[in-house]
Amino acid sequence: MDERPAKRAARSGYGLELRGVSKAYAAARALRSVDLAAPWGSALALFGRNGAGKSTLLRVAAALVKPDAGEVLAAGFTLPPQAANARAATGYVGHRNMLYPDLTPEENLRFYARLYGLPDGERRAAEVLRDAGAERWASRRVRALSNGMQKRVAVARALLHRPALLLLDEPDAGLDAQGKAFLASVARAVAEGGGAVVFATHDIERGLAAADRYAVLQDGRVAAQGSAAEADAAAISDALAAPGGGA
Repeated sequence: MDERPAKRAARSGYGLELRGVSKAYAAARALRSVDLAAPWGSALALFGRNGAGKSTLLRVAAALVKPDAGEVLAAGFTLPPQAANARAATGYVGHRNMLYPDLTPEENLRFYARLYGLPDGERRAAEVLRDAGAERWASRRVRALSNGMQKRVAVARALLHRPALLLLDEPDAGLDAQGKAFLASVARAVAEGGGAVVFATHDIERGLAAADRYAVLQDGRVAAQGSAAEADAAAISDALAAPGGGA
């Protein structure tokens, strides 16, 4: 699997950088003055309970949600002024797969290839479906596929245009062991190709194994971060399980 970014924009040393980023929904504060960076050529794992702010952080990074305060650089572009450029250089998989249910995986990816203006869209669609292990059911309608199958196609969609920044929100949910191993290989391939990967997961041990760095979110704040190789998975798990460890 070769997932080197299609093009490298002039940029800082980070694929994603948040400085003092805050975001609130009505009376609920999802992010509170978050400072976080994911260097190019690396993968960053996000840990935290449901409601800790992981999904909001990724949606802000994907230029899908505007922060209330702070600065965001995604794929080398400043948000929100350069949101269109950032989206073109970013692959995102959220809780919704962003696939058209009445189209087949093959048709979906060819459609997205046209949106991205890929000159080799048909070939690239077939390539990422094969890498995702989805070519066997590439001609079935998406609505007929299991959640795990749809997740693989969604990851293939996110990889289609060879993004410089890959954002994954709990991508391993609903996947079997083989699917989770595929996701780990995707993260490594993008990072080793010079891109940056940020992914949220509840599987602490698997997340640390797939990442270079990690960050723990608690109540919208970064409670801890550091090298994945030096992290203590049991300590992270205990911290999140303790009263006030998330939410």
